[in-house]
Amino acid sequence: MDKQIIDEAIEYVKNVFEHDYSGHDFFHTLRVYKMATTIAEQEGADIMIVQLAALLHDVDDSKLSPQTHANKDKAVDFLNRHDVSQEIIKMICDIIDVVSFAGIDSTVPNSIEGKCVQDADRLDAIGAIGIARAFAYGGNHNRAIYDPDIPFKEEMTKKEYQNNTSTTINHFYEKLFLLSKLMNTATAKAIAKERDAYMRIYISEFMAEWEGIR
Repeated sequence: MDKQIIDEAIEYVKNVFEHDYSGHDFFHTLRVYKMATTIAEQEGADIMIVQLAALLHDVDDSKLSPQTHANKDKAVDFLNRHDVSQEIIKMICDIIDVVSFAGIDSTVPNSIEGKCVQDADRLDAIGAIGIARAFAYGGNHNRAIYDPDIPFKEEMTKKEYQNNTSTTINHFYEKLFLLSKLMNTATAKAIAKERDAYMRIYISEFMAEWEGIR
């Protein structure tokens, strides 16, 4: 049953995100699923709960499906149709509830399973793929690549962060450079350290080229 529901969840999210080009596409979900599984294996978490939460973590995202976000309608419907117990459904919904970055209001999950999924989602926001996703999202939302006259904002609340429409380069300072220190597990912290260093090299090169230094 475990393999069957995971396979069907993969097919389900593939259909949900088939036409998404904002950086929250099917392959993002698939990477989070794979990374969350790797972290869960290292950290001794319940693999099935981690995998289901990772696969379903974006189906009711407030940016992508605001009408179903509050009650996690899509995730709950999928899980109910596959006879998942109400106890596990609640655990999965609780994990999904706190996955997303929310500025200074970000929440640390209270379960090791939640920590694995949150870490995996945050790892996909940094490093080489994180850079690509940041510019994909910015272009999809008509954001400037960079504007030196628009300063980045520090220590935003959840509401301020969600309503913020800054440049893509500012996004590195407002979120991406913060994530490595917010990882929960030892496994994720080690991976995040390298990805964070790669991003900082990239931004250093970007600013040098912007200023005409090289």
